[in-house]
Amino acid sequence: MEGGGGAPPRPERRGFRALHLMSGDIPDLHMLNVVVADMAASLDFWRRLGVAVPGPGSGEALESHVQLRMPSGFSLELDSAESARIWHAGWRADAASAGVVIGFSLPSREAVDDRYAELTSAGHVGRQPPFDAFWGARYAIVADPDGNDVGLMSPIDEARRTWPPEQSPDP
Repeated sequence: MEGGGGAPPRPERRGFRALHLMSGDIPDLHMLNVVVADMAASLDFWRRLGVAVPGPGSGEALESHVQLRMPSGFSLELDSAESARIWHAGWRADAASAGVVIGFSLPSREAVDDRYAELTSAGHVGRQPPFDAFWGARYAIVADPDGNDVGLMSPIDEARRTWPPEQSPDP
């Protein structure tokens, strides 16, 4: 390469193309949420795998929701069926339709609404319309072309946390 700067351009790979973002709000893959049938068995599995699992007295409601934070910052979140019913209208409608939510963080509450509107207007199925979730974030779920649930979440605003949680709106 002349000038000694940078990597050579990558050749186009068959079947791959550059993605063009809808706006300047770049989503960041930050979590994988799994609805589990048996929380104790799931926690035991992840603990045996070597993941740091919170124990009793950690402040986590271990019977309904557990966040397992990886060293990279990525989050594996486990929810019981009872917990999923609160925040996922699509799961309430058909529990067999979803067991995993691939979660993306967006930079603002407005970005969640905008991205949800963009995706649903393009024909993707809205599984959970945007709402102010009890944990303090704006949250929505859209199905990808293969039917996988993709969560869209704003940063958490502590002032918007509510308890007890209220059921999310239906689509």
